[in-house]
Amino acid sequence: MHNEFHRIKRLPPYVFEQVNRLKAEARARGDDIIDFGMGNPDMPTPKHIVDKLVEAVRDPKTNRYSASKGIQGLRRAQAAYYDRRFGVKLNPDTQVVATLGSKEGFANMAQAITAPGDVILVPNPTYPIHEFGFIMSGGVIRHLPASTDSQFMVSLDKAMRHSVPKPSALVLNYPANPTAVVANRDFYAEVVAYAKKHDLIVLSDLAYAEIYFDGEPPGSFLEVPGAMDIAVEFTSVSKTYSMPGWRIGFAVGNERLIQALTRVKSYLDYGAFTPIQVAAAAALNGPQDCVEEIRGVYRRRRDTLVDAITRAGWPIPSPPATMFAWAPIPDMFAHIGSLEFSKLLLERASVAVAPGVGFGEYGEGYVRIALVENEQRIRQAARNIRKFLTESANELHNVIPLAPKATRTL
Repeated sequence: MHNEFHRIKRLPPYVFEQVNRLKAEARARGDDIIDFGMGNPDMPTPKHIVDKLVEAVRDPKTNRYSASKGIQGLRRAQAAYYDRRFGVKLNPDTQVVATLGSKEGFANMAQAITAPGDVILVPNPTYPIHEFGFIMSGGVIRHLPASTDSQFMVSLDKAMRHSVPKPSALVLNYPANPTAVVANRDFYAEVVAYAKKHDLIVLSDLAYAEIYFDGEPPGSFLEVPGAMDIAVEFTSVSKTYSMPGWRIGFAVGNERLIQALTRVKSYLDYGAFTPIQVAAAAALNGPQDCVEEIRGVYRRRRDTLVDAITRAGWPIPSPPATMFAWAPIPDMFAHIGSLEFSKLLLERASVAVAPGVGFGEYGEGYVRIALVENEQRIRQAARNIRKFLTESANELHNVIPLAPKATRTL
């Protein structure tokens, strides 16, 4: 019966479900699955943050309903973070709202600004909520390349000129999930100028701002003069402080857009449990050496994964940021596509990855590998993969090609 519901019908099949089902079946058989599939941080939340949660939860006053937009102390902490990290000044009362994770915030923003039939410009491949949040809100998606080169601006201009109705919003995600591409200030400045000229709202997903390895720390879209007039940016404590299950994120930026998001949220939730908000404020205001430690763990895992799996026979490009590697599938499997390759890797090597096609049609030919297993497990995965690739190559070599049909002579 659920297939008859309008919004459900608009959603495509969930690609990851096929791999998840095989993963569950393998674990039920007792198989040891090395799981790089989901971007679910595995490191413990820093002790001082947990201690603050425990302290706050013991106060009976915190058991009551909270504020949908977030307690004032948390919003002030986020404003202070933007000031010291990006040099961006925010009014915590009008330009900051706390969300139940950046994913929920993004979906609610889509509800707030989207009318049926609105055209939204979304990168491809990208994190699914960037697209499906608008689809569920009645929007129409037009894809752009998930890059920062000249082709992006060419594609953006083409989409603006040839879309009917004129696009109303543009989604950006840098450092990018799944591709790990990082944007610089010049790219952001070009987008700001274009968006202001064409009255285009920009929604920037900056969830991986603090998970970077090479070059300068990623910047904020809001650093560019004029960006505050058109944009809202989404961040999260999930990766920065290893707090994924706590479900705390933020939307900051243009007052009118933040007001619209706040109004929608006020009808849908009472905000996160107050002790969690208090602990998140302690994370933002407290010592930040834990952030560098978490970043260091991801860096070591990245280096181990790139080295070990490349030496196993599958070249893995080194990601400059995020907790993901975006890897082209080995040439011998190119013909079967990313979903079937992911299934085969799970069945034959006990290694789970996310098929690239699940992030959009232009993700085909790639898989996303999450850095959520320790270095020992990564090396074990590399050994499994080496064995799998060697056996697969031998199997292909043992196939006897059919002899060509004899040419008829007249």
